[in-house]
Amino acid sequence: MFGIPGKPPVTITPAAAAQIARLMAKDGAHGLRIGVKKGGCAGMEYTMDLAAAPDPMDEVVEQGPARVMIAPMAQMFLFGTEIDYSTSLLESGFRFNNPNVAEACGCGESIRFKDEPAA
Repeated sequence: MFGIPGKPPVTITPAAAAQIARLMAKDGAHGLRIGVKKGGCAGMEYTMDLAAAPDPMDEVVEQGPARVMIAPMAQMFLFGTEIDYSTSLLESGFRFNNPNVAEACGCGESIRFKDEPAA
């Protein structure tokens, strides 16, 4: 919807693709739907849910067996984002390397996008 022809709206690192594929296989899901919603201390936060099927307006990105579906209202906020997955001794989880983010809270789960009024 907001993409450039021939260029995926998001990229998925091999680590993220492997984790998404594991989650899909474990739960029998069609893919991982990502989006954004109002909330958190910076004003917006990412959402992630395993989905049984894509919505008609979802943007679908596939990498091997991994499938990411981008909710329509999130597409303009996520364009150009790299989705990664990392594991450390203290935590593991998905990371969004998003060029559209102006600032993030300390925990990294709440974000404010460029040209968005502060909360």
